Amino acid sequence: MSEIVTAGILVIGDEILSGRTKDKNIGFIAEYLTNIGIDLKEVRVVADDEGAIIEALDALRNRYTYVFTTGGIGPTHDDITADSVAKAFRVGIHHHPDVVARFRERFGADANEARLRMARIPDGAELIESATILAPGFKIDNVIVMAGVPSIMQAMMDIITPRLKSGVRMLSDSVRANAREGDIGGPLRAIQEAHPDTSIGSYPFLDENGKPNTNVVVRSRDEARLQAAMDEVKAMLAGLNVAR
Repeated sequence: MSEIVTAGILVIGDEILSGRTKDKNIGFIAEYLTNIGIDLKEVRVVADDEGAIIEALDALRNRYTYVFTTGGIGPTHDDITADSVAKAFRVGIHHHPDVVARFRERFGADANEARLRMARIPDGAELIESATILAPGFKIDNVIVMAGVPSIMQAMMDIITPRLKSGVRMLSDSVRANAREGDIGGPLRAIQEAHPDTSIGSYPFLDENGKPNTNVVVRSRDEARLQAAMDEVKAMLAGLNVAR
C-alpha cells in the first residue's frame, strides 16, 4: 500500500469567526481531498492575526503532508496571510514581476498600492494561477495558499492538484440500521475490534416518520476488508430485535 497522504486546513479571517461570512470552503476541500486519496485530519480557523496564523501554520505543516489555507490574500490592510506565511518560513516577500505586469495591463493607472498587495509573493513560492485568475495563490513547501472566495478557491484546487502526491483512496459503504444508535453501539464496537483495518461510524437521524434511526458507515482503503466488515454489520442488523 502506498504512503498515506494527510492534510490540514487553515481558514483565516475575522469575518468567519464573527459569523458575518459563512464558510463554504471546508466541505468542498474535504470532499475534494477524499476523492484524490488525501486524508483531511484537522481544520483550524484563526483571526487575521499574524501570531495566530504563524502558530497554527507551523503546527499544521509539521504534522501533515499538506496544509491548505483559505482567506487573507486580498488587497486590504487586514489581508496578511502572504506576509504571515513568509515569516513562518523565514523568507522575504516581494512583488512578483509577472503578477505586477498583469495587474498593470488590467488596471492601468488604477493599479494602485492596494491592488498590488495581491502581487506580493513569498520568495521561492510557486504561483497558483491561470488565465482566469487575476490574483494568484501560491505553494511554498507543503503549504498551499488560496483565496477565500469559493469560486476562485475551487479553481485553484483544480490547478494545484496535479502537483500533489496522493494516496490510496478511502472507500466507504453505508447501510440504514432501522435501529437507534444506542441499540447497536455494543455490537458495532465488537465488529470494529474484529476489523481494525476499517473505520466504522454510526450517524443518528430522524427518519421520515420522525423516529430515531441510524446510518452505519464503514470505511477502508481495502475493498475486501470493507466488504467483510460490512457483511458483519448487515448480519448483526438483520438479527437485531429492538422495539421501534
